[in-house]
Amino acid sequence: MADPASQLDPELKARLLQEARTPWRGLRRALWLALFASAAVGAATMALRASSGGVVPLSDLGIQGLALLISGALLWWDRNRDRAES
Repeated sequence: MADPASQLDPELKARLLQEARTPWRGLRRALWLALFASAAVGAATMALRASSGGVVPLSDLGIQGLALLISGALLWWDRNRDRAES
């Protein structure tokens, strides 16, 4: 009897092995993207408020900047390195 693993299409096998190495990548990337978009909208809102003469506390601006930096770093860190190298 033939080994079932040897009957797999090589492309499918490679995709399955990649998914085993990095499970839930698509869901994680969607979460990081949503967090990044939320932080960007918050930062844009604060920038518009500041440009119209409103008071924006420095602590709030720091929190939004940090959220934007962290979510951007998570997106960058969780990128597909195999695709970027080829």
